[in-house]
Amino acid sequence: MSKPLAGIRVLDLTNVLAGPFCCHHLAHLGAEVIKVEATGRGDLARRLGADPDLNDKGMGVSFLAQNAGKKSVTVNLKHPRGKQLFLKLVKTADVLVENFRPGVMKRLGVGYNTLKKEKPQLIYCAISGFGQDGPWVHRPAYDQIIQGASGVMSITGDSESAPLRVGYPVADTVGGITAAFAVASALNASPRGSFIDVSMLESVLATMGWVVSNYLNAGVEPAANGNENVTSSPSGAFEAEHGLLNIAANKDEQWILLTDHLGLGALRERPQYATREDRKRNRLALKAELETVLKTRPARDWAKELNRIGVPSGAVLTVPEVLAMPQVADRGFLKTFQDVPGVGRDISVTTTGIKLDGEAPRVDDPPPLLGEHNNEIWTDLGLSEAELTELENDGAL
Repeated sequence: MSKPLAGIRVLDLTNVLAGPFCCHHLAHLGAEVIKVEATGRGDLARRLGADPDLNDKGMGVSFLAQNAGKKSVTVNLKHPRGKQLFLKLVKTADVLVENFRPGVMKRLGVGYNTLKKEKPQLIYCAISGFGQDGPWVHRPAYDQIIQGASGVMSITGDSESAPLRVGYPVADTVGGITAAFAVASALNASPRGSFIDVSMLESVLATMGWVVSNYLNAGVEPAANGNENVTSSPSGAFEAEHGLLNIAANKDEQWILLTDHLGLGALRERPQYATREDRKRNRLALKAELETVLKTRPARDWAKELNRIGVPSGAVLTVPEVLAMPQVADRGFLKTFQDVPGVGRDISVTTTGIKLDGEAPRVDDPPPLLGEHNNEIWTDLGLSEAELTELENDGAL
């Protein structure tokens, strides 16, 4: 497969998730991603995850999740010779991505204004919690902080359980994929060279378009509605036998098909369910009526039948269940690396959810050991083995 970012070199100075997730997408789309890590410790995610043994080895499960296909070098940006070497590396790059707090790179002497003198065409992408300016610019920002600040937690759950954290790091991942989109767009500019400021807070708010628009343009304050889709009815999660069933009968014709299939056509004669707006106002009573039948059979059986007649439906699955489904397992979405160095066993990771000309973009190499590519990258810049050893002994690498 011809990958769209082939020939692009990206310097990944990021930690944990938002930045690494951005560069994960760039790597799968063909970019050469060089992970520039702090000497001796590297990305914090190397010590995070559910396997303590891998955390101790610097190959934590959290790190494995979004660093396949990258190269790892170490450099001490606080060391004059390390900084000098890094500037030489910048001259070879097309893109730099970092997710330090605003101002950190400048204090290290490698901020955007310095780097663009070394490489005027450099695309510099800074990912932060709140952006590079504003009253909150210096606040620390982790995923849960952004979930709370953005209003996401206030509308997650129901009236009794909200506010709730979304069950995965949604702010980090949305921030990362927003940055990847911005970088890919900037690479299409002519001439190249720009500073990209990605705010995780604003990235998340941008994905909440319907919620925000309802408030700004219709005066409806967002609320936590649990599993109910308040834009229509019957639409939401319904109790079936041994599990939940999502149904989205959003059109009148789907409402008719659903009630006929369940043997509940008489519901359409009741005034409280006569129109879409009537059904929305009386959604909980209608839900109880439908569940008297839905509870008699498993969710997956109902889903097959309802989808077949044109009523969008789906059983609520667990993560292990969906990963085992042929729809995921057979489309090339997962990639397995065998006997990964530093891990000592096979690992499987997700790719991107993209297919190009019928193929899922993938990378050939597993997540790297800390500094695994020091010799390759630094010698390409003209350093000898002896110089590398000297720099390592001096604390620059």
